[in-house]
Amino acid sequence: MADLFDSITATSQDYSAKDIEVLEGLEPVRRRPGMYIGGTDERALHHLAAEVLDNAMDEAVAGHANRIEIELLADGSLAITDNGRGVPTDPHPKFKKKSALEVIMTTLHSGGKFGSSAYKTSGGLHGVGVSVVNALSKWVTVEVARDRQMWMQSYARGHATTPLEHRGQVHNRRGTRVHFLPDPEIFGKDAAFKPARLYRMARSKAYLFRGVELRWKCAPEALRPGDETPLEATLHFPGGLSNFLQESVNLTDCVTAEFFTGRVALPEGQGQAEWAVAWPGNADGFIHSYCNTVPTPEGGSHEQGFRTALTKGLRGYAELVGNKKAKEITAEDVLGQAAVLLSVFIREPQFQGQTKEKLASPEAARLVEAAVRDHFDHWLSGNPAMANELLDWVLERVEERLRRRQEKEIQRKTAVGRRRLRLPGKLADCSQDDAAGSEIFIVEGDSAGGSAKQARDRRTQAILPIRGKILNVASAGDQKIGANQEIAALILALGCGVRDKYREDDLRYEKVIIMTDADVDGAHIATLLMTFFFREMPELIRRGHLYLAMPPLYRIAQGGKVLYARDDAHKDELLKTEFAGRAKVEISRFKGLGEMPSQQLRETTMDRKVRTLLRVVVPEDFRGERATAKLIDELMGKKPELRFAFIQENAGKVKELDV
Repeated sequence: MADLFDSITATSQDYSAKDIEVLEGLEPVRRRPGMYIGGTDERALHHLAAEVLDNAMDEAVAGHANRIEIELLADGSLAITDNGRGVPTDPHPKFKKKSALEVIMTTLHSGGKFGSSAYKTSGGLHGVGVSVVNALSKWVTVEVARDRQMWMQSYARGHATTPLEHRGQVHNRRGTRVHFLPDPEIFGKDAAFKPARLYRMARSKAYLFRGVELRWKCAPEALRPGDETPLEATLHFPGGLSNFLQESVNLTDCVTAEFFTGRVALPEGQGQAEWAVAWPGNADGFIHSYCNTVPTPEGGSHEQGFRTALTKGLRGYAELVGNKKAKEITAEDVLGQAAVLLSVFIREPQFQGQTKEKLASPEAARLVEAAVRDHFDHWLSGNPAMANELLDWVLERVEERLRRRQEKEIQRKTAVGRRRLRLPGKLADCSQDDAAGSEIFIVEGDSAGGSAKQARDRRTQAILPIRGKILNVASAGDQKIGANQEIAALILALGCGVRDKYREDDLRYEKVIIMTDADVDGAHIATLLMTFFFREMPELIRRGHLYLAMPPLYRIAQGGKVLYARDDAHKDELLKTEFAGRAKVEISRFKGLGEMPSQQLRETTMDRKVRTLLRVVVPEDFRGERATAKLIDELMGKKPELRFAFIQENAGKVKELDV
């Protein structure tokens, strides 16, 4: 034990005030780009272009610009120019030695969008967009034409490299031009903008704001073989989202003879909403939503309000015409196979994260629902024949859904006995009827549960979140075990009973997978769960149903190359073997499953094709099982003196201590 305490003392002495770093300016962005743009992969690279383009679009939406030019040059750099007001170049009142332009380019959380005087609605709200672009670019050049004067300043990797220079008078130009080259030290030497991706981004912006003209230009050298992206194009769509939908959906194949389209001011002067919806028969639908021209691929409150408006509207119409199945209509029935485009402009929207993939403004749901519902009611009542066609089609979806649900209930009851008589409310069950091939992931907390639900295969994978560290059944009595809600939910979800009442045929899943964080707390929770199964359902382990998931602890990226490490030793091994180049290596440690993006959780831990599972086994012979039971009693049981004896006996085997 003395050696153990000496190790702790030595470790603490190695960690002092000199080890605390203070990152200044834009250095935090270069150290941890994933916190600001979500990583260093291709998607993150193009997020730089989106940040600059969003600033230009904000000028257009505010009514100060009507033209934006996007040019991809032969050297891989990108230039985005607007004819707006131009970034202010006068001295900043707080930083009098710096111009407002330099402050915006080199200081996090600086900009003109925190208040509502300069921009009523905007996509850039956090004041980190263009400064992050500067931090992660090899070089940036900004030209500003303002008040008939031309100014220019250059930057590199977050710092100004030249003073603000006056370039004389201009009479036929105004606005801002941002020209930059992403830093290969961050994104890798082979990283490059994809013309097709930039062109799609530009087109979507032109559709979203019908008052702007986007001029696209691409150097021939930037195109790759087979890339059919035009070298030049003018993008202007007076019809807005309606034009977009017309190019995406063939109206002759749709349920209704007209699209449901509209544009309306939101109540209380909070902005505006525009939408276009089609129901393309049996084809797959989609929903693309935007807030202040920023894509929200994960949806959010504006989508929720839109779904509610259309669902309530069609229910109301069904009741009006006397259809008794109106109350059965759900949002999935109405919009599950619809092609939906939704764009809102609202003041001071709240997004989840700097990459703005989900709108979190709670008032958006209410505002969008109120604005759209009235228009949908008029659209339905204005053409009863078309409304009836849509209602009949939706009711077919309702009947099909109810029939599938009834068949599923019957099949699951007959296939696995009494498994589905009652299930815990927190369980997100899979849709597959048969236990064979299905699996349940036991995760810690609602946050991890939410990520796992988005990452799972809904057909075969169920998710059961549990709250914190479950009861230690090795040191608890039967009465306490029976009264524990988390254990009751777990037993109910599995459906196979415990101890001598265990029934293999009633087990609802082929695999029971414990998925906890890759840290000490996660290991403790996994140990408590394994103790529960060993004590209460030993047959489940004997028959090979219990597994441990192996989520990564680290994400390692170098340019476009990304690998995951399950622990420190694996991280060190990958650094030596896979990341030997000179480019900067970014290492990020996952705080927990709840903090891991659902896509990464799927790719690393839940996808059957690439994941690694550890099967929990007990030695088959009687002595081996008795030895396991004895070890659990020593480590998890009621007697602390047994744990103390175990520590004394095994402390000498500890080579080093990680604190």
